[in-house]
Amino acid sequence: MFDFRFAATVSIVALACSYPADLAAQGDSADAVVDANAAPADGTILVTGRRAYRGDFDPLETPAADQVIGEELLRDANALDLSQALDLSASVARQNNFGGLWNAFSVRGFQGDINLPSGFLVNGFNAGRGFGGPRDMSGIEAVEVLKGPRSALYGRGEPGGTVNLITKRPQFDTSGYVQFQGGSFDFYRGDIDLQTTVGDTVGIRIAGFYEDAGSFRQTVETERFGIYPSITARLDEGTSVTYELEYTEQDIPFDRGVVFAPGFGFSPRRTYTGEPGDGSIETKVLGHQFELQHQFSSDWSILAGIGFRETSLTGKATENNFGGRQTYFIDGQTISRFFRFRDFESEYFVVRAELAGQFDTGALRHKLIIGADYDRFDNDQLILRFRSGSIGGRDIADLDPAEFLLIDAFDPIYGQYPTPQPGPNTDRNEVLEGTGIYLQDQIEITDRLQIRIGGRYDDFEQELTNLRATPASITLTNDDRFSPQVGAVYQVDDGFSLYASYGEGFRQQTGSDFQGNQFAPNITESFEIGMKADLGAYFDNLQGFVTLTAFEVEQSNILVNDDRPEATAAGFFSIDAGEARSRGIEFDASLAFASGFNAFLSYAYTDAEFTTSNPDADFGALIEAGDPLINSPDHQLSLLVSQDFSVADRPVSIGGRMLHVGERLGFTGFDFVLPAYTIFGLFGEVEIAEGFVIRGDIENLFDETYYTNSYADVWVQPGAPTTARISARFAF
Repeated sequence: MFDFRFAATVSIVALACSYPADLAAQGDSADAVVDANAAPADGTILVTGRRAYRGDFDPLETPAADQVIGEELLRDANALDLSQALDLSASVARQNNFGGLWNAFSVRGFQGDINLPSGFLVNGFNAGRGFGGPRDMSGIEAVEVLKGPRSALYGRGEPGGTVNLITKRPQFDTSGYVQFQGGSFDFYRGDIDLQTTVGDTVGIRIAGFYEDAGSFRQTVETERFGIYPSITARLDEGTSVTYELEYTEQDIPFDRGVVFAPGFGFSPRRTYTGEPGDGSIETKVLGHQFELQHQFSSDWSILAGIGFRETSLTGKATENNFGGRQTYFIDGQTISRFFRFRDFESEYFVVRAELAGQFDTGALRHKLIIGADYDRFDNDQLILRFRSGSIGGRDIADLDPAEFLLIDAFDPIYGQYPTPQPGPNTDRNEVLEGTGIYLQDQIEITDRLQIRIGGRYDDFEQELTNLRATPASITLTNDDRFSPQVGAVYQVDDGFSLYASYGEGFRQQTGSDFQGNQFAPNITESFEIGMKADLGAYFDNLQGFVTLTAFEVEQSNILVNDDRPEATAAGFFSIDAGEARSRGIEFDASLAFASGFNAFLSYAYTDAEFTTSNPDADFGALIEAGDPLINSPDHQLSLLVSQDFSVADRPVSIGGRMLHVGERLGFTGFDFVLPAYTIFGLFGEVEIAEGFVIRGDIENLFDETYYTNSYADVWVQPGAPTTARISARFAF
C-alpha cells in the first residue's frame, strides 16, 4: 500500500535529485580492506575484507541505524553467549529461549516464529536456523545489530532487524591469548584464540572454548565445547580465499523455568522442575563456510561463498503443564508436569555471489551492489509426548501423582516416578528453498547528498511431509516476493548527517493451514528517520558516535488461530491474518575520552502492539487490537562505563554496567505481565605483567529477583542471583 512513509522517503529522494549534480564527490574504493562500516563504536578496527551485502559505506552515509558491538565492548560486558551480547542493544529484547536451548530475540518489538530459534547471520550466511544450542561468543569479533527489515539485500529474514556475527579470521601475524575463568555456582571455563602464518600468503587462526558449569537452579549443570578454526590464503595481490569450520557440542538440561499463579506469585527461582534423571539435551553443530574474494581493480570486486551447516538436538524432558492441567494454580505449591522426547535434525546449504563497484554517469557517482543467492533448509522434527488429562475440578489429593508427574516447588523430590512411555505427537520433514537476486545503487548527488535505491526478487518453495499420516502426506507450494528499499542521506558537515529510509521485508513461515496450503510470507514495512554524529569531528579529546532514530514498522500475515467453522472441524490450525505495529525512538552513544573514561549507552522506547483482533495461534486466547506484543518492554536501557588508568605503571581498568528492562507482556492473549527490573554489575582488571591480566566481575550486584522472558505463565525464565567470577588471561 502506498502510504505517507513511502511518500515521505520518495520526497526526500526527489529533493536529492533536484540538487546540482556537478558537485558529486568521488568515493573511496568499494573494496577497502578495512571496512569502515564494520568499525565498532568502541574504536576497534576489524580487518575483514569486504563483507557480503554491505558494500563500502561510512556510518555517516548509511541510511539505517546500524549498531556494531565490538570485541572490546563484549569483553567489558563479559558477554559469553549471544543473548548476553544482545543485552547491550536496547533495541533487542529476549524472547522464549526454549528451556535454554536456543537464542530467541526480538528487534524493535518483532520476533520471528516463537516456536523456532531467531534467525541470525554469520558473515552474511544464515546460521540461526537449526537446533545447535545457544551461540557462544568464542570466535566472534563483533556483533552487528542491523535495525529494520533487510530483505532488499539479505532476503528472507526476521521482521524487526538482522543480527550478523563477524567471526575472527586470520590477520597474518602471530598472536593470541589463553584465558581461564572460575566463579559462582561451580562455573569453570577456558578460552583460546591463537593465530600464526605459513609463509607470507597463508594465515591460520583457531578459537575455541570449553565450559563446565553449575547453576543457581538445583541440579542444573551444563557442559559445552566449541572449536572454530579458519584459514585464509592470498592467491595473488587481489585474490584471497577463506575457509572456516564451526564445531560445537553442548549438553544442556531442558529447563522451562518457574511457574506463576495469581495470589501465590512465582515458584522459587532455585527450584528446577524438570527431572535430572532425564539427562541433558544434546545439541551438535558442524558448519563450513568457504569464501572467495577477488579485486578486479580499485573500483570493482567480486565475493562468492558457499556455506553448509548441520545441527541436531536430541533428548527427553519433563516440563511444566499448562492451564487446566496445572496444580500450582490451585495450591501454589505443587507443580504438575508432562514428558516429551525430541529428535531434531537440520541441514542448511547456501551459495551466493556478489559484484560490487563504483562508476560515474556524468557527474553522478554510483556505488553498486548486485548479487544472487540460493539456499535450502531441511528440517526434520520428531516429538513423542506423554501428557495427563484435565484436572476437571478434582482435588489435588485425588490425582494420580504419576499421571500428573507432581513435584513440590519448595521441597522437590526427584525420581519419584518411572519414565513415562510417550506416544506420537509430531513427525514431519519440511524443506524450504529459495533463490534471490538483488541490486542496490547508492548515488552521490552532491558532496553532501546521497540516495539509495534497491530491491530484491525472491522465488521460494516449501515441501512439507507429514510422516504421521498413513500414507505420509506431502504438500508442495511456492511463492515469490519483491522487496524494495529507498533512502537518502544528507551530510550536514564532516561529522553530522540526517537520513530517512523505507524498506520492506518478508519471512517464510513454516507449517500449513487446514487445507495443507503454505502460509503467505510474513510481511514487514518500515519507515525511519534519524541523525548521526561523529563526535571526533568536533572535539580533540573525545572520540565517539551518536545515533538518534525514530521508526515505525508494520507487520502483516502474522499467524493466528483459524476459528472458521471449516477449520475448527478439522482440528486446531492457524491462518495468516494477524497484523501488528511498532513505533519508537532509539538513542545509541559510544564515547571515549582522552582521559581514559569510556561510556556506552543504548536506550529504546518501543510501543509494539497488535492492530487487529484474533485468537492466538498457540492457545486460541483472544488477542484484542491494542494488546502489546509478548516480551517487548516499552523502555529498555543498557549502560556500560569504564575508566582506564595506571598504578605503578601497570594498566588498570574499572567499570560498571546497568541494564533496565521495563514491564512486558508474558503470555500472548492473557493478562500476565513480567515485572520491570534493573540490575547492576561491576568489573575490574589489572595487567600484573606484560600480557598477563587478572580480572574480576560481579553480576546482579544487589541480588535483584527478576525474570528475563517467558512463553506463558508456566514457562518463565528467572535471572541469576548475585554472581562473581575471576579470570586470568595471558596474551602474546
